[in-house]
Amino acid sequence: MIDSNLNDRIARRVRDLRAARGKSLEALATHCGVSRSMLSLIERGESSPTAVVLEKLAAGLGVPLASLFDAPEPAAEPVSRLADQVSWRDPHSGYVRRNVSPSGVASPTRIVDVVFPPKARVTYESADRLPLVQQQVWVLEGTMEVTHGQDTYTLHAGDCLAMALDQPNGFHNPGSTDARYAVVLTTTSRS
Repeated sequence: MIDSNLNDRIARRVRDLRAARGKSLEALATHCGVSRSMLSLIERGESSPTAVVLEKLAAGLGVPLASLFDAPEPAAEPVSRLADQVSWRDPHSGYVRRNVSPSGVASPTRIVDVVFPPKARVTYESADRLPLVQQQVWVLEGTMEVTHGQDTYTLHAGDCLAMALDQPNGFHNPGSTDARYAVVLTTTSRS
């Protein structure tokens, strides 16, 4: 289910995370490369930000992108029921992501289910972040081309790619049908 109030949820989550870090709108905007006016629109729930903009905000706030979709005060329930999992559609590429992991449980690992339309492409410019986020992409259906830095990997159903979110990366579905993949994100401290 795509939640019609998801922009409001994202707005509150970004506001809360920014406040918890003691950053002003201007400071966060400068830090993550998103204009102050766009950040203000997002925080008021008046914008449908793209995946690229949300990734920049997540990197600037030091959290995985998946955490921006968490409920403001999630219950500490260890089970995430399919009927309660929120889906979000990127207004630019049309890809749909669904947070699978329970949001109220303190865990360094998150699972996201993604359906990526044919010929769609998303490129994330963000690079090294603190804390470090490790990501594994497991293709369940179709074919995806995943770029990490200068390397591009063609993944078919059953293939899995592990990478750190420490360089720009991109996702492209070269096929003529939807691709579906799972993303497993783990936040770790740097040694």
